[in-house]
Amino acid sequence: MNGTDIGVGIVGLGGMGHHHARNVEELGATVVAGVDLVPEQRERFAAEFNATTYETHDELVVDDAVDAVVVTTPNRFHEPITIAALEEGCDVLVEKPLAHTLESAERIAAAEAESDGFCMVGFHNRHAASMAMFEEHHARGRFGELTHIEANYVRRRGVPGPGSWFTNKDLSGGGALLDIGVHALDLALYALDFPDITEVSGIARTTFGGSEDYADPDGFGDNWDANAETYDVDDSVSAFIRCADGQTVSLEAAWATNREESMDFRIRGTEAGAQFDIGDTKLQILGASATGGDHYTDTTCTGDTGLTGYLEQDERFLTAVATGSEPTTNTLEEALTVQRVIDAIYRSSETGQAESIESRPTPQPVDREAEADQQPEAEAEADL
Repeated sequence: MNGTDIGVGIVGLGGMGHHHARNVEELGATVVAGVDLVPEQRERFAAEFNATTYETHDELVVDDAVDAVVVTTPNRFHEPITIAALEEGCDVLVEKPLAHTLESAERIAAAEAESDGFCMVGFHNRHAASMAMFEEHHARGRFGELTHIEANYVRRRGVPGPGSWFTNKDLSGGGALLDIGVHALDLALYALDFPDITEVSGIARTTFGGSEDYADPDGFGDNWDANAETYDVDDSVSAFIRCADGQTVSLEAAWATNREESMDFRIRGTEAGAQFDIGDTKLQILGASATGGDHYTDTTCTGDTGLTGYLEQDERFLTAVATGSEPTTNTLEEALTVQRVIDAIYRSSETGQAESIESRPTPQPVDREAEADQQPEAEAEADL
């Protein structure tokens, strides 16, 4: 990527915005602009990256120096920012999830179809060393046919900021499932090459939000106050997904549970299985053989510790921008499938029945003026 002449604008100048901006500079592109409602955030960003800063995204997307936009705002505002950038012909990388609702995600997809730009979605764990090694071995037939995936992203205690946008359904669209479970879900569907999905069932629980005596030994949710803060989202979700060719996925996602934390990802195949922690650099391959007597064949692969999913993802984004080509990974269509499954999980939790990803209520029109009036400070990180 060194030497590329790409101007990148960042919308949302919190920790995640700075993280992407540093990647952009390391990869040889230029951070030219940033957006945040908070003056102090704008000043800090301008000083670090020598970038022009704006108070609104409408100003940034019409800046001639901006070729590509990275969006790291609360979920509800992915849609207006991403659509505005696409309408100006900019390429966009939006942090996961694609949007706070399926209807919002579909409007982004419609805008991309009419735009000269493209939209990628920030599922960086696909590009971690563990997953890269799995993909290579899978391509060589090591695992045979994949049959089932156990996907876990579970915290024992880890509710982010009670009363922040994370626990406000109007701003986030959901809780643990949309915040961290979406990573595990995307990785499972990605490993299975996004198969046709026939049935989704799930239960979303809100167990700890109103608890006066919620114990938080690690201080993840600073200054917990169950009475004073908004908490109307799920803090744990269990789901099961059936695919047309017989593959299945079991998903556990939680901000808080009375069990050990886990980011364990287990893949079963007809020839061997794989196990790793989401985002890690190690991969275990689990098999068995009758050659020379019955025995297990367990292999541990250690990947490049310098390979981070975020950096690889951002490089692929900038490469697509530089070459004017369509992205081959983290595509909007894949993210839309993930969003459809999330929507089906929540509907299944409400109805108590399995749901398909096709059947859902008729979308309601969005009131963009009312949405704009409610926009909070855009510096909040979209991915903890």
